[in-house]
Amino acid sequence: MSPTSPANARPAPALTRRLTTAQALVAFLARQYTERDGRRHRLISATWGIFGHGNVAGIGQALVEAGNGNRTAHRMPYLQGRNEQAMVHAAVGYARQSGRLSAHAVTTSIGPGATNLVTGAALATINHLPVLLLPGDTFAARPADPVLQQLEVPYAGDVSVNDCLRPVSRYFDRVSRPEALIPAALQAMRVLADPAETGAVTLALPQDVQAEAYDWPEEFFAERVWRVRRQAPDVAELEAAVRAVRSARRPLIVAGGGVRHSGAEETLAAFTAATRIPVASTQAGKGALRHDHPADVGSIGHTGTATADELARTADLVIGIGTRYTDFTTASGTLFENPAVRFLNLNITGFDAHKLAALPLVADARTGLEALTSALAGRAYRIDPAYETEYTGAKEAWEEQVEASFTTPDLTARPTQTQVIGLLDALVTEDDILINAAGSLPGDLHKLWRTRSRDQYHVEYGYSCMGYEIPAAIGVMLATRNHERSRPVWALVGDGTYLMNPTEIVTAVQENLPLKLLILQNHGYASIGGLSEAVGGERFGTAYRHRDADGGFTGPPLPVDLAANAASLGMHVLRATTVDDLRKALAEARSADGPTCVYVETETPDTVSGPPPAQAWWDVPVAETASRPAAVKAREEYDLQVAARRRHL
Repeated sequence: MSPTSPANARPAPALTRRLTTAQALVAFLARQYTERDGRRHRLISATWGIFGHGNVAGIGQALVEAGNGNRTAHRMPYLQGRNEQAMVHAAVGYARQSGRLSAHAVTTSIGPGATNLVTGAALATINHLPVLLLPGDTFAARPADPVLQQLEVPYAGDVSVNDCLRPVSRYFDRVSRPEALIPAALQAMRVLADPAETGAVTLALPQDVQAEAYDWPEEFFAERVWRVRRQAPDVAELEAAVRAVRSARRPLIVAGGGVRHSGAEETLAAFTAATRIPVASTQAGKGALRHDHPADVGSIGHTGTATADELARTADLVIGIGTRYTDFTTASGTLFENPAVRFLNLNITGFDAHKLAALPLVADARTGLEALTSALAGRAYRIDPAYETEYTGAKEAWEEQVEASFTTPDLTARPTQTQVIGLLDALVTEDDILINAAGSLPGDLHKLWRTRSRDQYHVEYGYSCMGYEIPAAIGVMLATRNHERSRPVWALVGDGTYLMNPTEIVTAVQENLPLKLLILQNHGYASIGGLSEAVGGERFGTAYRHRDADGGFTGPPLPVDLAANAASLGMHVLRATTVDDLRKALAEARSADGPTCVYVETETPDTVSGPPPAQAWWDVPVAETASRPAAVKAREEYDLQVAARRRHL
């Protein structure tokens, strides 16, 4: 055979492209997609950024080139943030609204820019929502030591402030050489697209490596599709689940965020239609069924309805679907009182499926429910009609309490917080989306809000992070603008939350997003003030007031004008002082086509005008020894409640 024959010919040299590490990363990200149920989505659809010396010449320069490319499909849109934590919140809001199938990246400089990501990363990971973090890092080559903003650790030369992100990230890598980006980027995409693992993913990028050039294989830039699997249940686990359901006399479903993430709402409705099992919801699961669905019994746990919590106390089988069973859901281990109660957990992760010594059904929520519905179909299972009559009657009684708390007989009075919620409830349709995260509003909304669509209720309560609402609303609006019709998006904040993080109002103005911001002014931390009173803290340090002569905070309210502040950042502001004013202002804000703020001072509710009290306990330890009567009394109540706690084994 000739030495020049094809059998002896050398392979053609691989095609390469010479780019900086930052340019290669941006080009790679622009070509990543997810696919579920036959529909494809851009995995990283935009990048948020605040530039400093640690990323401006690397990722910043790469984004300039990516934003001006010839192919629109492979451009990387850039979004300008004002606060690093807020950028992560915006990315999380976008990911949640996008069903975890599309996400945003966030780039920051080294030092404060990087450490400001930690809170947002924790929120994303706790809530199982994807976000890609690209913080700058100190020099890999260490040409000068230390450099500006470098953390010097005497015992470890390779530690930087970015290592703070390790415990709050689902995947972390430091790209200390250009070629190391290839495996790191692929692993990052795998985690972001995996429903069982997703959360914050961090690629720390030393500033010298970002700008370093390398000959990248063209295959690195090929379009990749990451298929989001719908894991089917194990046959033996499914059969055990069927036996557990068939033997139950008082079953209760606890719907968590996994129902929404899986898009399993219609499947859940079909399951309840076949079995008539009632459905209670966590904060993340609220909306799994519409509020007026016959099987919906409202929210569960410390902020739950009387209907759901009473059913939980007598349930003999609790079917958790996509829930983590936080202490708010379980009333700190005191809610499920039936000595015979057992748990069946349908969850995409084995970690959550095994909680409370449950029978595990490890599967995608929709796929698992479909399998369970099919397996029960031939076994003629349906709950006793008397049980159905019981919970539907209890639900009607609860709705009467909700209606009473929403009632506003005096239109000239200052509204209470529950009346504010009632006025908004009367205005919205299934198109509206409500966003909240912290303070007393999550509890009131969880108990009282009448959810009209699967994604209307957006309350972040895995991390309960003050300052989440405004940036998350921007993320939600970006998601609806890109993929759906324009929808009214409301950010509901108290004055304490507003003062934490109002900066992204500027971003909403810059992007001309019709954010509807509702500020409730009650001159302090109302939620923690109430909790402080209940646990013997006497509301110490929770009011926004001048100091008094004794050094306390009981003087006049601080002269802080949050409405003027919102206006100074570019919002159109509507001030409401009465119930009637507020009704008109909310309607005007809903129809506005630009960023609009409704500002209202709320009245402290009494036992009639306030929301129904908590229907279940929450464990906040009280001082075991104290000299003040309030704390002594609170400890006596605490000891009574904690005695009811049990471990489900």
